[in-house]
Amino acid sequence: MVVVRTADAALPTVRCVSRFSNATAVTPSGGGRFAATVHEGWDIGGNANGGYLMAIAGRAMTDMVGRPPLTVTAHYLRPAPTGECQIDVSIVRSGRRLATATATLSIAGKPTLQLLGTFGDQMPGGPSRQMEAPIDLPDWDDCALPPSPTDGPKPALMEQIDVRMRPGDEGFRRGEPSGRAEMTGWFALADAEHVDVIGLLLVADAFPPPVFNAGLPVAWAPTVELTVHIRGVPMPGPLRCAFRSRFIHDGLLDAEGEVWDSTGTLVCQSRQLALTPRS
Repeated sequence: MVVVRTADAALPTVRCVSRFSNATAVTPSGGGRFAATVHEGWDIGGNANGGYLMAIAGRAMTDMVGRPPLTVTAHYLRPAPTGECQIDVSIVRSGRRLATATATLSIAGKPTLQLLGTFGDQMPGGPSRQMEAPIDLPDWDDCALPPSPTDGPKPALMEQIDVRMRPGDEGFRRGEPSGRAEMTGWFALADAEHVDVIGLLLVADAFPPPVFNAGLPVAWAPTVELTVHIRGVPMPGPLRCAFRSRFIHDGLLDAEGEVWDSTGTLVCQSRQLALTPRS
């Protein structure tokens, strides 16, 4: 947590800015343009995490439209190093309930991320029916397995988040994949910051690729396209997450995800297309 101290002649005050909020902050520059920074520590092997980049751009789009995201799709054009970036947002249409916008996140003048999103509040009192129960997981503490001395260094992103994996799903780090293209477990931000709807964009891409448990190399799997559906506003507490891959061929793979909050409510769904990792 970043602590910012300010003072006047009367009484000093303390304002706390959590890591994620600080790392995804955007500043309007006028004309639909926003300035931001791709911060260090939100990367995997020097390339900024795709969900983290989507969160930066999604925050700019949300600020421009004035409504929370319902669905955001991002196409990844090139790897993203740390440093200053800009987001150019254009409102395509703004209706009574929904608004649609596009955005381009650029680094050093080069388009890095292209996005399309629809924004609007969840319909209060609309019909609801949960067709599937939340993923069944051991308790948070039972998933907090001690690291193995053979695990090796963890990606920098893992210092910013707290991911507790279901026992057995973490075996790929020791060369013992489960044989199922699944990754399940709990998610929280490292400084206990509440995960809001912008944070869900990060959650959708925060777990290791499920194909690591299918015996593929444990290496970078670049995201080609990522779509995130926001299904609700999370209540405080760790999030239950389940990600799986169903089809892997021709150098491409898919990954589907569901995220439930502490009340067992589905708050996020995701789907992405990525390149298969190479050793």
